[in-house]
Amino acid sequence: MPKVYAAPRGDRASDPGSPTLELMDERLCSKVACAREAVATLTYDYGDQMAALGPLGPAAHPHAHDLCVQHADRLSVPAGWLVVRHEALRI
Repeated sequence: MPKVYAAPRGDRASDPGSPTLELMDERLCSKVACAREAVATLTYDYGDQMAALGPLGPAAHPHAHDLCVQHADRLSVPAGWLVVRHEALRI
C-alpha cells in the first residue's frame, strides 16, 4: 500500500519531502469532509439489496468504503435493505 502523507491541520504543504508532513499508515474515513481514522469497511450487494459492514479490510478497495466509528454507527441504508454487521473475533 502506498504511503500517505498528511499536512498538519491548517498547513497547505504538498511536498512529501517537506519536514512539516508526518507519515500516516492508517486509512481515513471515505465520507466527504471526514478526516477521522477508518475502523470499518462497508460493501454493497445491489442485487440482494444488502450492505455488509465489517472490520477494516486489509487494504483499500475501489468498490468498498472505509468508515470511522461515528459513520459506521450511524449507517443507514434504503428502505427494505438488509444490513449485515460482522464483528471481529476477540480471543
